[in-house]
Amino acid sequence: MNPVDPPPTLTPLQRAFLALENSQARVARLEAAAREPIAVVGLGCRMPGGIEDADSLWRVLRDGVDAIGPMPTDRWDAEALFDPDPATPGRIATRHGGFLQAIDGFDAGFFGISPREAQGMDPQQRLLLEVAWEALENAGFAPDGLERSRTGVFVGAASSDYAYLQLQSGDAGLLDAHFTSGIAHSVFSGRLSYIFGLQGPSLTIDTACSSSLLAVHLACQSLRSGECDVALAGGVNLILAPDIYIALSRARMLAPDGRCKTFDAAADGFARAEGCGLVVLKRLSDARAAGDRVLAVIRGSAANQD
Repeated sequence: MNPVDPPPTLTPLQRAFLALENSQARVARLEAAAREPIAVVGLGCRMPGGIEDADSLWRVLRDGVDAIGPMPTDRWDAEALFDPDPATPGRIATRHGGFLQAIDGFDAGFFGISPREAQGMDPQQRLLLEVAWEALENAGFAPDGLERSRTGVFVGAASSDYAYLQLQSGDAGLLDAHFTSGIAHSVFSGRLSYIFGLQGPSLTIDTACSSSLLAVHLACQSLRSGECDVALAGGVNLILAPDIYIALSRARMLAPDGRCKTFDAAADGFARAEGCGLVVLKRLSDARAAGDRVLAVIRGSAANQD
């Protein structure tokens, strides 16, 4: 006899009450799972202001560090492109933004990637790999020990500067076997799943400025629905070419001093910035059962269009 079946001695009315109780208990479990808090058990990040890990992120926030600075000289000639008049074609009405200082270093061999393939990879993919490894280590996982695990990857990405630069170069030799995998946004998440052998959902989301937040939202939903048991979620952005800067300047969207002044009467535009941040997420009950260090708890999230 199935252990959930009611004993045969029960009356029809008793059987009906027992079935109702079982149904109510099942609904309660499903509703609890749909609302279960999500634990942040690991963090990896590279952000302006010298942020390279959770400790430096906290230090910059605690000390109120201004992470906005001049455009790096190895990106483009900022002085040649500067013009304080945003109506000037082909010019940028600011010299500032939030930039990482070093984005060209990458240990391809560490990830089993050939030098030629690494050259074709968008630097955002390279940065994601490094930060993902650091986030998993921060969570107490051996990144190379997650093969075949139900770990999902949810990445927010909206920039395609590297693709533009390669096409603008006119070098047909760059259009090789690694070109499409190097620039495709779908590969941002897919490469993480492939390198680490992860078998949960894997998707890249582009909703512009909200991409990373939506990635975390979808990761929480996936965990609550049981699609995955662990999730890597976050986003990446690198500013490699001046073209978008020029277009945003012409649209009068950029603050001349490169600083957002949100909800202030002095607000005069926004600031562009780059970086990468990933969190490792688990259902709170699973994190507690495993004895994980819980950095924060996500109680709820939502998505809409205003």
